[in-house]
Amino acid sequence: MNKSVLDKDLKKVVRLETAMHDLSLKLAAPGLAALFILAVLMAVLFSIPGGPFSYLVVIAAVISAYMALNVGANDVANNMGPAVGGRALTMAGALIIAAICEAAGALLAGGDVVTTVSSKLLSSDLDISTRDFILVMSAASLASAMWIHIATVLNAPVSTTHSVVGGVVGAGIAAAGFSVVAWPVIGTIVLSWIVSPMMGGVLASALLAVAHFTILDKADKLGAARRWVPIFVALMTGVFAMYLAAKGLSRVWKPDLPMVVGLGVVAGVAGYAAAVPWVGRRVPGLENRVKHVSGLFRLPLILATALLSFAHGANDVANAVGPLAAIVAAANAGVASPDQVPLPLWVLGIGAIGIAVGLALFGPRLIRVVGEKITKMNEVRAYCVALSAAVTVLIASALGLPISSTHVAVGAIFGVGLLREYHSNEIIRNPPLKVKVAEARSDQFNRTAEEAVKQLKGRDKRRLVRRRHALTIGTAWIITVPASALVAGLLYALMRLLPGG
Repeated sequence: MNKSVLDKDLKKVVRLETAMHDLSLKLAAPGLAALFILAVLMAVLFSIPGGPFSYLVVIAAVISAYMALNVGANDVANNMGPAVGGRALTMAGALIIAAICEAAGALLAGGDVVTTVSSKLLSSDLDISTRDFILVMSAASLASAMWIHIATVLNAPVSTTHSVVGGVVGAGIAAAGFSVVAWPVIGTIVLSWIVSPMMGGVLASALLAVAHFTILDKADKLGAARRWVPIFVALMTGVFAMYLAAKGLSRVWKPDLPMVVGLGVVAGVAGYAAAVPWVGRRVPGLENRVKHVSGLFRLPLILATALLSFAHGANDVANAVGPLAAIVAAANAGVASPDQVPLPLWVLGIGAIGIAVGLALFGPRLIRVVGEKITKMNEVRAYCVALSAAVTVLIASALGLPISSTHVAVGAIFGVGLLREYHSNEIIRNPPLKVKVAEARSDQFNRTAEEAVKQLKGRDKRRLVRRRHALTIGTAWIITVPASALVAGLLYALMRLLPGG
């Protein structure tokens, strides 16, 4: 009896220890995030010069640190998710590559779009005090960070750019009325809800269709791979060379269009020359199967993912620290909405480090959603998603179309998933093939062809894309701007109660 009681007590102790261990793991990430925000607070508190708005700059720096964490937790998943879902990278490997490339992109080439975030959304004749301008930007940054945080909890990848736009618009309206907003810019944002995912989906599915036609559906897959994989690699290197020249390095280098195209051609030729012997060495050791041939896309996919992360860090760091840069410029100049918004290194550092920390602590959850929950990935599909994202951004930039990298990537994932679903259901639209499969199954399972056909009917409508994720993500996209705007307006009203006005 005593032994039975002792066993029960020991089981209770084990369950308690397990529960405490799980709780400590859940609290570790928020605790480390809080330490990062505290470190930013202390660093800014003891480093910025005194002035009438210095305390507001300190508050804005803390808000930007929180925003940077959320950008890392949500936005980076769009680049890393397909590679992880396609088993080209482990989660740990993806986090390491993304953290390094995101931080490098932010520090080396980030900040070129700070002026867009900080000034182009509001009219140039904005007539408010310097203090109110600082409060507008602070409220915008905090509101967008809160919305991205909520979206991350709901497993919805959203556009951090749109979130910041909504925040600036909402706080601007609360400060100076509806006339202060540059409404044509908001119109382009609404247009991008349709343009971005459609362009990404069409291009990604087109690339996947070409991969099937040239390699995956051939009888001699290895021979086709030897001919065509170097061409795919050349296309990737050329596109990403142009992508980095036009977008990722725009802060330190702004080449004209002929230079960008020429750089792409040179990089494409170099990529082809390097890929031919690389593929030639690997093909003899492979089996003539899709799974083995797909492995040839693994290294190109990893490189593409790293380059996307670099470009993302360069461009989207402004979403984390753009409002802070505008606040620092306004505080130094003593005027609202300054024409020039320089980007101090310490401001850029908050964004770069915060994005990397947020990715490491909170990124895996959304990476799994993007890479595994929408549709099944492999190396070829993930490669098509990454390449289509870069191509779409280049085309949209050349045409002057509004674009969201988040919407492009998610649209591309749905595009390859729907094409995969189409191929899987090809048996329905091809009766002769259906009969052949039925006969093969009848031989295998000792059934008549009629019985086998009847069995296949239950699988005629395979669904390989989870539509419910489309509804959740689409809803989050639509309400991002109004939700951020509403919260920012309320926060601005509360911030007006701070000392000093």
